[in-house]
Amino acid sequence: MNFDEDSIVSLILIFSWVEYSWELYLSLRQLNIYKTNNEIPDDLKEMLNEESFKKARLYGIDKSSFKIVKEFYSILLTSIILYNRWIYVAWQKSENIATAFNISTDREILISCIFMTCVTVFNFVINMPFTVYGTFVLEQKHGFNKQTIGFFIKDQIKSLLLSLVITLPIISIAIYIIMLGGNMFVVWLWMFTTVATLLLLTLYPTVIAPLFDKFVPLPDGSLRKGIESLASRLHFPLSQIYIVEGSKRSAHSNAYFSGLFGAKRIVLFDTLLEKYDEEKKVTTGCTESEILGVLAHELGHWKCSHIYKSIALTEVNLLLLFTAFGLLFKYSMLYTSLGFPAGQEPIIIGLIVVLQMILAPYNSILSFFATALSRKFEFEADNFALSLSYPNELRSALIKLGKDNLDYPIYDKLYSAWYHSHPTLLHRIENIKEQVKNLKKE
Repeated sequence: MNFDEDSIVSLILIFSWVEYSWELYLSLRQLNIYKTNNEIPDDLKEMLNEESFKKARLYGIDKSSFKIVKEFYSILLTSIILYNRWIYVAWQKSENIATAFNISTDREILISCIFMTCVTVFNFVINMPFTVYGTFVLEQKHGFNKQTIGFFIKDQIKSLLLSLVITLPIISIAIYIIMLGGNMFVVWLWMFTTVATLLLLTLYPTVIAPLFDKFVPLPDGSLRKGIESLASRLHFPLSQIYIVEGSKRSAHSNAYFSGLFGAKRIVLFDTLLEKYDEEKKVTTGCTESEILGVLAHELGHWKCSHIYKSIALTEVNLLLLFTAFGLLFKYSMLYTSLGFPAGQEPIIIGLIVVLQMILAPYNSILSFFATALSRKFEFEADNFALSLSYPNELRSALIKLGKDNLDYPIYDKLYSAWYHSHPTLLHRIENIKEQVKNLKKE
């Protein structure tokens, strides 16, 4: 089969629209679930009233409708960019900016940094209406947004600057490694990204996360003693327990542990702690025993080495992606199809075209299997918590968190299989029941 410039762009667009159509079909299936299911599942009737169920259903409808509009906007914009060869236009603009600062157009790494800065800022600007709507209309309508306009602006600017500070040096070194070439450049590129990834994961909890949220040590008391006792029982290398003031941003709640090597820290969102909400006139959060049940689940991820398994699989995938890139990025038609003149083949463009466009079908299939594996890990972590005798605490905590977060409990099977990295609430409760039965039999 002979390919020309137009056929390559056409194939990319065809797959993009096929994937979009599939995901639109799934979203419409789930939207129909939201609109037609009005009865609370039997497993939730004792802890979920009609008002909470209705709120979750309406929140689901609004989120689903918003998602459908946003995804149509995204695929339409992508099509316009590819059809009009705007990637080459952006590269030309980057060269013009470089020339204005007396930077030679032969300085590919510097021009690539200018290009990526322009692309990042462009994406930031064109997506801002959806970010604003999602925060100040959708989330606020359903009682989750806690951000002031000033806090939101600072948060967005910090996110943009941090993105550039992190990505530009990584991209520069990656391009330099590729420019050096040689038979082993794929291995060197893979080793560099592995080190960079591990470094970022190590720095995130102590350097990056505190730039956005305030972390304070959990005060002495029964909850702290309970967490320390649980960690000691499992020989978990606990260094500190923090509360993060997530309530300044959102009413959603969570808990996690961080730290790849050596001592680790446990982080609780302040919204996870049980308290009376004066505005909503309801009690939110979890009791101390329920929080221990949630943390038993999180420590299950550690005990089962899920983080290290995920990292290992990610590294294998990166090696495969870079190998494919090494085979394809010198194919001239990839660049001319985007409007570049013959002989001009910027490495950053090759990375974007090969890794994000040409390999898009592979990325979609991989994402599906990664999502399924994540659900398996979640069940394993739940089962670990049950083995520590937290079945009732975990069950009630999951229901409360679902209620507080307005998580609608009923999902279309295809939609859930494609999107959900966590099992649905009903599936987790069903699993808890089954595991308890098995433990009693033993």
